[in-house]
Formats: sequence, C-alpha cells, structure tokens
Amino acid sequence: MAEVEPTLLQQIRKREVELSVETDQARQEAEQIIADARREAAEIIKKAETDGQNTADEHYKKGLASVLDEVEKLKQRGEEEAESARLQGEQHLPEAIDKILSVVTPE
Repeated sequence: MAEVEPTLLQQIRKREVELSVETDQARQEAEQIIADARREAAEIIKKAETDGQNTADEHYKKGLASVLDEVEKLKQRGEEEAESARLQGEQHLPEAIDKILSVVTPE
C-alpha cells in the first residue's frame, strides 16, 4: 500500500513537537549550566572566605607577636631604668643620710 504523505498541517504539528522537545532539552541544559555555575560560585566564595580568614589569622598572629615583642622590650627597658635609678639612689644614699642626721640631731 502506498504511503500517505502527511498534510501540511500534520507536518507543521510534527515540527512543532520536535521544536518543543529541542526547546525543553535546551532549557534543561541551561538550567543545569546555571546550577553548576551557582555551585561553583558558592565553592569559590567559600574558598575565598576560608583563605581570607587564614590570611587574617596570620596577620593577627604576626601583629600579636610584634606587640608582645614590643611589650617585652618596654618591660626590659623599664627594669633597666629602675635598676639605674636604684644604683644612682644608692650612690647618693650616704650624702642623704648625713643631711638627714644633721637636721634631726643637733650638734
């Protein structure tokens, strides 16, 4: 039996179905690309936040070490100045004792 050729309307309908399927496939691919991009962006943001936190921690530790070093230097300098003042005071102690005694005790 001879094959019946589809009418123009049937051809259009068939093409519409084909295009609809292609459009759905393209939409699904686009949605997958968008989902992948969002996932990748979230990973990039998470990595950037982690890297940023690590960098901030390093800077904090370096800054803290620098501050602690400066505090230690100031403490050492204060102790040296206190020792120097004590030694100077001890050098003048005999003179101070003589002056106090001369004022307190009549001669």
